[in-house]
Amino acid sequence: MLNSGASGVGVAQRKSRTDRRIDLIEAARRAIIRHGVDGVQLSHVAEEAGLTSGAVLYHYPDLNELLVEAQHAGMERFYEQRLRQIAAVTDPVKKLVMTIRSGLPTGPLDPDVRLLNELGGAAGRNRMYGVLLTSLYDRQVSMYQSILDTGAALGVFKLSADALTISRNLVALEDAYGYRITARHPVIGPAEAVELILSYARAATGNDLVH
Repeated sequence: MLNSGASGVGVAQRKSRTDRRIDLIEAARRAIIRHGVDGVQLSHVAEEAGLTSGAVLYHYPDLNELLVEAQHAGMERFYEQRLRQIAAVTDPVKKLVMTIRSGLPTGPLDPDVRLLNELGGAAGRNRMYGVLLTSLYDRQVSMYQSILDTGAALGVFKLSADALTISRNLVALEDAYGYRITARHPVIGPAEAVELILSYARAATGNDLVH
């Protein structure tokens, strides 16, 4: 008779290795949100995935590698996916508004933003998490800066400061209002946060940013 670990591996092999690793990344994300980035353990990931700990280790012998992949997957939405969304858009105004809208949580339970909040809380204690979040911030800033520079070059935007400064402020506003939304602020939801950020963007670009 197979032991529980071998049985778990057998179940895991019913899916392709790639599919199972994707499932485990999602399970790890849920475990981090539930138990905190400092408190998550192998057994927590296994429970979320419906597998044995042995089955998890079969695909990810190093739990830390799995946790880092889970964190990166959560971050992808706020850079890679946003770039893809605006890639075919040529109007800087539309690009800027779309980018602002896509940088906020969908609501208090948004799993990607809750994951980022967990990482932010642990960044001071774990250098790797700090590096991941800093990298995400810098890439988001560069994304905004490209839009602003293009709009200024086309004469669509009249920037009140250099594009880098405005871009840093826009990302900081995303982070601040994103946290307010996940903290269930009674009068700041996604729609209200979009308008608050747009109010700054209108002043910073000299454009009404009609959307």
